[in-house]
Amino acid sequence: MFGSKPSTRLGVDLGAGGIKLVELKKIKGRPVLNTYGLTSEPQDVHGLANTAVVGPTADTSKSPVSEETIGEYANLLKSVCKQSHVLGKIATVSLPVSSVFHAAVNLPILKKENALPALKSEVRKLLPRPIEEMALDYQVLPVKDGAESQTYLVNAVPRDIVAIYTQIFKRAGLELDALEPESLALARSLVGRDNAVTMLLDIGRERSNFFIVEDGVVVTHTSVETGGAKVNEILAKNWNLAEALAEQAKFDSFSNLMSLPKTAPELLVAGQMLAPVILPIIKEIEYNFDLYSRRNGNASHRPEKIILTGGASMLPTLTDAIADKFKIKCYVGDPWGRVVYQDGLKPALRKVGPRLSVAIGLALRGVV
Repeated sequence: MFGSKPSTRLGVDLGAGGIKLVELKKIKGRPVLNTYGLTSEPQDVHGLANTAVVGPTADTSKSPVSEETIGEYANLLKSVCKQSHVLGKIATVSLPVSSVFHAAVNLPILKKENALPALKSEVRKLLPRPIEEMALDYQVLPVKDGAESQTYLVNAVPRDIVAIYTQIFKRAGLELDALEPESLALARSLVGRDNAVTMLLDIGRERSNFFIVEDGVVVTHTSVETGGAKVNEILAKNWNLAEALAEQAKFDSFSNLMSLPKTAPELLVAGQMLAPVILPIIKEIEYNFDLYSRRNGNASHRPEKIILTGGASMLPTLTDAIADKFKIKCYVGDPWGRVVYQDGLKPALRKVGPRLSVAIGLALRGVV
């Protein structure tokens, strides 16, 4: 019906580690799980999103990616929706961090009608491509008492990427309602209305992304190229496994290791083996803390906790290594915390939760 709101909300995360989707419905003002689905086959989502186009591409009905590639993604998405018994047709999709330009821009406090032209003028100097080729979104942070300037958080994505996603979803029989950076979806599912300054650490297949959230707003972001694929490579080498078998071995063995006492010898061995992944993550956390404290002009000001998520977040010894290094609370987050579901599903949902954090956050858009 015209003007009616969709009865369900579908969140779709096209990640490097596969397609993940979650569908929620709103019942008595609360988000209720309808279904979820995911694949595990690696995808070149960063290559898809980083497709370059020369010249402005304001026409989002056209795509720079081949029809064959669009068809492959569309068919896979359609298949996951069918197998998961998705009811709705309106979806929100995440944008890979690698495809989103993010910046905090400080401007003098201006009247509303003067703010956008001034902001565009500043952002134009920072963008890697002409502003005419970018879809621009921004958020205004509250002005602190006595401040003479105002901070704008800017997200910009190439219009040709919008075209790619629009075509994929159209071919899959879905209507693309919105494209949203992964950081916003993660903040929605893992932080919610908690005003404590929090670092979100999303460890995916190819990248680990670091976000600091303040008053519900993502204020800093960095990324390093390490994640689940690197872990698989280490396991395949140390355990003499084919890399295709390392993924399942990782889940099986890590589940057992995570249940052991902190002082178990097996954990010490695992920590040493996984050091090439864990140490760069700790170094990047340190850099983000410094970045945040410099932004606030207070060297002692830092996040109160670190929440881990992503398919590779269940690394043995990682939470303890972070907590010991920074003397801070660190744990794997529960993205289902704001969602109602049947009690019998809890074990299964807890197992897949870290992989679905982005999709859950996308589905929560407009529901909470």
